[in-house]
Parts: sequence; structure tokens; C-alpha cells
Amino acid sequence: MPRRFAEPRLVVASHNGGKVEEIADLLAPFAIDITAAAALDLPEPEETGATFLANAELKARAAVDGCGLPSLADDSGLAVEALDGEPGIYSARWAGPERDFNMAMALVNKKLNEKLGDGANRRAYFISVLSLAWPDGHVESFEGRIYGTMIWPPRGTGGFGYDPSFMPDGHEQTFGEIPYERKQRISHRAVAFQKLIDGCFRD
Repeated sequence: MPRRFAEPRLVVASHNGGKVEEIADLLAPFAIDITAAAALDLPEPEETGATFLANAELKARAAVDGCGLPSLADDSGLAVEALDGEPGIYSARWAGPERDFNMAMALVNKKLNEKLGDGANRRAYFISVLSLAWPDGHVESFEGRIYGTMIWPPRGTGGFGYDPSFMPDGHEQTFGEIPYERKQRISHRAVAFQKLIDGCFRD
């Protein structure tokens, strides 16, 4: 059985404002004091793991070591089938030091066209792994995925990252077009969060 979370305060081990906002909204019903790692001046650890799980646990443990409080980390990204799962754990790095995701989406499209032409298999999925770490070293991790298709050109200005170029299965809008409240219910992070909440936040 996963360990139940009963502490009053939780650090979100991320410097990504959009990600912190999503996580805070998803945890709002539990009346937990949410603090971002950036607000505590915690450094961003080097993501040396070879998987999303390894990087999520690394970030959660690093935040706990830095502040002594329970910490929740997310490692997430985009995996494109025809690109052998790229950009994968390097999703943020494809956007460069300026985090230019317009450039990153263009790079995905360029690589798809170079590999297979305009008829390329554009299937992809977003993956999110959430790791919740306690000061005593215990960690619980949960994974969520949502499958869809990469579209070009990007559509919509909502969300962040690769959202405007990803159309989830069963929808005719990209994550950049789908209203925030609806995306919160269907995203890869929402799937992982449901598992986290069921495992650690509900009796």
C-alpha cells in the first residue's frame, strides 16, 4: 500500500511556473500549503537519470535534501513514435536555454518530415511521472500517459511546452486550444495525479 500523505506543507520541486500552477490546482481540494522550489531558492538539480522515473525521484529527493520538507517532483515529456521516442527525457532541452518551445515544435516537425516525409507516422504520447518524497527517504511514484498525434502548424496559445502541436486522441483540438479546466481533467499529468491522489491522499 502506498504511504498516505498527512503533512500540512508540500514543496513542488519545479522552477516551471506552468507546471507548478497545474500541480497546485490539482491539489487544491486537500488544503495543503504548496510552495514552489523557486520560492525557496532551491537550485535545479542536474537531471542525470536515464528515465522519467529516475529524474522525477532525483528531483524530489534533491528538494527534500535542500529544504527538509516533503517534496513532489514531476518529470514529463513528449515521446514521438517515428523518432524512436524522442525528444523523451530531453523534451525541455530541445527548446534550448531560452525554453523556446516554438523552436522545439518546429524541430519535431522537421525531423518527422526528414525521416518519413509529409506522410510520416505522427503518433506520440505525453508522459508524466510524479514522485513524492519524504524527509525520511521514502518515495512514492506514479505514471500517467496520454496518446495523440503531432500536428503542424501548432494551434492555440494555451498550455505550455509542446501543447499547441499535440492533439490528444478523441479530440479535434490541440492541448493549446483545449480550455485549461478541461485539459486539467485529461492530461498525462492528470492521469498520474489521479493515481497519486488515490494512493497517497485519500483514506
